[in-house]
Amino acid sequence: MRAVQFLEYGPAGVVHVAEIEPPHAGPGEIRISVRVSGVSPGETMIRAGRLRDLVPVTFPYRTGFDAAGVVDEIGAGVTGVRPGDEVFGMVAMTRRAANADHAVLTAWAPKPAAWTWQEAGGAAGSVETATRVLDRLGVAAGQTLLVQGAAGAVGTVAVQFAAERGATVIGTAGEHNHDFLRSLGVQPTTYGPGLVERVRSLAPQGIDAVFDCAGGALPDLVALAGDPARVVTIADFTAAAHGVHLSHGAPADGTGERLDSSADPLAVHGLARAVDLAGRGRLRIPIARAFPLAEAAAAHELSETRHARGRIVLVH
Repeated sequence: MRAVQFLEYGPAGVVHVAEIEPPHAGPGEIRISVRVSGVSPGETMIRAGRLRDLVPVTFPYRTGFDAAGVVDEIGAGVTGVRPGDEVFGMVAMTRRAANADHAVLTAWAPKPAAWTWQEAGGAAGSVETATRVLDRLGVAAGQTLLVQGAAGAVGTVAVQFAAERGATVIGTAGEHNHDFLRSLGVQPTTYGPGLVERVRSLAPQGIDAVFDCAGGALPDLVALAGDPARVVTIADFTAAAHGVHLSHGAPADGTGERLDSSADPLAVHGLARAVDLAGRGRLRIPIARAFPLAEAAAAHELSETRHARGRIVLVH
């Protein structure tokens, strides 16, 4: 089968499609014939070598964390799903390799009928990350949340989940994305110099929590929150210097033990919540662009611009 991989650190051009042996579902897993898979912004940083000290890599590194497709193999002990079912979900973080013709999922949910294959293929990673951070921040009804980088792959999902919890959401993005954010129920503002003053004018009552999806502005974000403990970032690797938590997922070994004690447990319960919201027309998965699997390198290039509105996906 085809799988996207890279054999060394480097620019997007090191990403290529290779022929490999297909995987098989183990206990508690399912295998899908992949229709669409997501391109992870974090993996572009891994590929570039920017996360060498945080994420250990063994080459070849096969990419992709989430996908949607049709179940074609069931592992021992799995119930509630059968071959032919349409699902979306995530692979094991230690295995990855969702950008392939077949992928083994460790967490999944039924594909909502309201979603296209592209939306379903780009959903799980953003849903899990958004749920993980909102849970850590304790975002709830009556609070005001600031999302820095609200028009990106995770930001667009986070603002919808936060609004569904009853929070007021302010989101930063370029002005060309402001009408789009308003359509998601967000009060938009621009990022950059003057951020503190602009946000305070929108939220004179103060900011209860900050979800940083973009990086580069932690001093301002901490000032707005009033406490670094009320800020969580998924994008700024200077977090510790500001007393801010950097949230990343918790890969596990075969016994379920977390391999990185600094990681947060994966919030896979968010998948079921996403299905419920999608069924009620309350969750959109914006797609920035869809590329054929063979053009994975071009997808990485677009992801690295940090200007894609929503999720980048690969069509199989």
